[in-house]
Amino acid sequence: MSFELHPDRHDFPVCTNLHYLNHAAVSPLPRPVADAMRWYADDAMNWGSFHYPDWMAACEGVRTELSRMIGCHTGEVAMVKNTSEGIATIQMGLTWKPGDIVVAFREEFPANYYCWKLLEEREGCVVRWLSLYDPLEKVEEACRGAKLLAISWVNYLSGFRVDLKVIGDICKRHNVFYFVDAIQGLGAFPLDVKACGIHALAADGHKWLLGPEGWGVLYVDQTVQDQIFPVEFGWTTVKNWADYSSRDMTLRADAGRYEPGTLNVSGSFGLRASMKLLNDFGIPNVAARVMGLASRLESGLRNLDCELMLDRDDNTGSGILSFRKQGMDSTRLHAELKARKILSAPRQGWVRFSPHFYLELGEMDAVIDLVRDSLKAI
Repeated sequence: MSFELHPDRHDFPVCTNLHYLNHAAVSPLPRPVADAMRWYADDAMNWGSFHYPDWMAACEGVRTELSRMIGCHTGEVAMVKNTSEGIATIQMGLTWKPGDIVVAFREEFPANYYCWKLLEEREGCVVRWLSLYDPLEKVEEACRGAKLLAISWVNYLSGFRVDLKVIGDICKRHNVFYFVDAIQGLGAFPLDVKACGIHALAADGHKWLLGPEGWGVLYVDQTVQDQIFPVEFGWTTVKNWADYSSRDMTLRADAGRYEPGTLNVSGSFGLRASMKLLNDFGIPNVAARVMGLASRLESGLRNLDCELMLDRDDNTGSGILSFRKQGMDSTRLHAELKARKILSAPRQGWVRFSPHFYLELGEMDAVIDLVRDSLKAI
């Protein structure tokens, strides 16, 4: 497979140091992202808040770039510290009563598991726990009478990518609130939240979005915002937030109601830059490259008789591959790979690779050669 479009490798200095296959954990910052954050730091050092309007423009730019990426309105975007805060905003903001039913999945990352488990223990809700790999008929049956379904777009360990449109159609048929943890797919694959019927979505910026840690996004469809009360109630939650003398507690008419105070300006400079980089390259082009790179790694790993956690295909595959070798300790293999300048992640007895679009197919072949050397060294 050949790639028609090529990212500017100058924008990714990490390539001179490492084979970086850890984007499902923490991505390296592209040069334009680091430059944007550096500009802000220098500006704040030399000018204080003199250029404050430029700072606010960076924050608004995050809303603009997310709206480009997922097909929403800027008034449906809030900024959050991380995915967990986004999930908690939805879980705590909705009104629950004993007997309310939630559909959730056992294989989730803890952030999208604990909050729904708490509803069982504290609110008397019923969680219908499914497997991510259950047939859709079972998901449909579980949604009957349910209030909310929560699912990750891409599983953090296996890399399994769900069909968000199909799940959305099920939720629509049964009038179920549809929440998506998008952290392992956003920035790597195209998404139209309106076409998929997603009511709310959260993602941090430091994985496939190539942004800094500690700053993420929350999408809340305008039609459901009045159902989700902002439990973190602060001075920017209200309609007249810019009038410090006002005591009117009427909520803002957009998703800004979920931002209780001063925003992370440095993070906004970085996240705006990273999302713009991806949007300008084109998310469909990013997806094609990610899938091509992952497929090349999959083929090479199978040739080394490694076990893949997931049989990938074009519909369910992603940029995440978890593998292991019989009789080999995955933690030690991870360490051997790191010694050869390959950064991966040890996860629950597996080694996880996660390449992003700026890498090249030839690098994947070089990685496979180094995996072979690492296996021999153990």
